[in-house]
Amino acid sequence: MMSFVKMPQRNASAILILTMSIVVGCSTAPKPETPATTALQPVLLPAQFTDLPGWNDDPLSEVWPAFLQSCQALKARDNWRVACDQAQQLKSPDPASLRAYFVQFFEVKRVQSPEGQTSGLVTGYYEPLLRGQRQRAGRFQTALHAVPDDLLPLQLEQRFPELKHQRVRGRLSSNAQGRATVIPYYTRAELLSGAGQTALQGKEIVWVDDPVEAFFLQVQGSGRVQLPDGSVLRLAYADTNGHIYRSIGRVLVDRGVMTLEQASMQSIKAWAQANPDKVDELLNSNPSYVFFREEALPDPRIGPRGSLGVPLTPRRSIAVDPRFIPLGVPVFLSTTHPLSQQPLRQLVMAQDTGGAIRGAVRADFFWGFGTEAGEQAGKMKQSGEMWVLLPKA
Repeated sequence: MMSFVKMPQRNASAILILTMSIVVGCSTAPKPETPATTALQPVLLPAQFTDLPGWNDDPLSEVWPAFLQSCQALKARDNWRVACDQAQQLKSPDPASLRAYFVQFFEVKRVQSPEGQTSGLVTGYYEPLLRGQRQRAGRFQTALHAVPDDLLPLQLEQRFPELKHQRVRGRLSSNAQGRATVIPYYTRAELLSGAGQTALQGKEIVWVDDPVEAFFLQVQGSGRVQLPDGSVLRLAYADTNGHIYRSIGRVLVDRGVMTLEQASMQSIKAWAQANPDKVDELLNSNPSYVFFREEALPDPRIGPRGSLGVPLTPRRSIAVDPRFIPLGVPVFLSTTHPLSQQPLRQLVMAQDTGGAIRGAVRADFFWGFGTEAGEQAGKMKQSGEMWVLLPKA
């Protein structure tokens, strides 16, 4: 769940290389020493509801359904049980009642980075609609893929705690002695035009008519595809190849094609239309690749599921870095609308994550589905502040 000029992600693949000498299934293989873990400093500072700019003006009834969705995922936890039980007792509450509820059952913490910054980057994302069909033909030449059979999810956080919340992926290979080893999974370029092409054979879910739109669908993490018969399928995030996400907007800025202020989804698409012979090279400069699973779409009004496992609510769900912001919590966000100084101050729910959403004061704002949502998401690169609401002990 992302936007287009991203903050850099830590390279989990570098840690994966440490496992290359491990013989799979061999109990006598030497074990690497556990590296020192860099401690993250506390970033949640005591605050009050009176510190929240615009708190009394936010129509909390708009966020209440999203809050109840978080409760569905968190209510079994001891620290959430009372707050969620009491929330279920509120029937059609008005904004004043909701404000009183949050004041009674939650405490406020201001989010601050380990470096002491209380202001950070707020970007936007959305659920796009693409055109496609089940078979490759005509203008439908770009595939969106399910998870390859040889992709290995590696759970290394117990040995390497710094990899918690990182998606480390590898594949089996043979070394010079013929022993099985684990190496990093194929990059995007290798999957689409190199040694990894065979891994994707038979994994095509649907073929779409625009490689750039397909790329941005991977950036967003989920989306919809309209088929020729008018039916619509939803593609949900299933997995990743584990490589670091590299912003193609940043690549174009570094090459002097556009300025940082000009870089947006819209400007990148315009550049791609004007330079079709350079599109593949640009897209492959990002080594990350996302795999999908097909989901039913019984109600088009319901958003895609985020990392918390609950549907996202347009303009009331955000993606965060779970190293700093616990998934599921209410977050009061104070920022501005895209390309303006118009305040955007409201309670949102931390229900999603993203490979490029890195840092304490960092949020990706979910705008919803369709063209208008995409226009807003593609332009959003605002400064913002965040406060977390945590259930009282």
